[in-house]
Amino acid sequence: MNKNVIISVRSSQVYEQDETENYEFITEGKYYKKRNTYFISYKESAVTGMDGTTTTLKVEDNSVTLMRFGDVSSHMVFEQSCRHVSGYETQFGIFTVGVFSNKVDININDDGGKIIVDYLVELDNMNTGKSYFEIDIKEAFKEGNSFMVGGMKN
Repeated sequence: MNKNVIISVRSSQVYEQDETENYEFITEGKYYKKRNTYFISYKESAVTGMDGTTTTLKVEDNSVTLMRFGDVSSHMVFEQSCRHVSGYETQFGIFTVGVFSNKVDININDDGGKIIVDYLVELDNMNTGKSYFEIDIKEAFKEGNSFMVGGMKN
């Protein structure tokens, strides 16, 4: 299985000072399966602040691994009730990022689906707040699916 998909990403970060940042974007990407593992891949843009970076999500039964390659490089594992530590490399340097996943809800199949992850973030061992992301995957150009991408209706 290897499909062109439309990926909707909604995310929220709540910082220690109760400041909240919300993001939402829709992009085109690839959705494929190797053995029993699903992969979702898309190119970041200036909208996300990570232009020049490719994001790939590796989705297994009980975990989601977010991998970024390019101008921003990272490898973060989200597994419910577990803490994982990894490196996060940007143009400003390399940081140690810890994530503790409160919720990892995976509801996908060969047709697409939804992933929800709610987690706490530590940056260099200091709590920086709570984050959340929700990803919807829908096959592009499938009958009944109508999307606006790049100003054109597909």
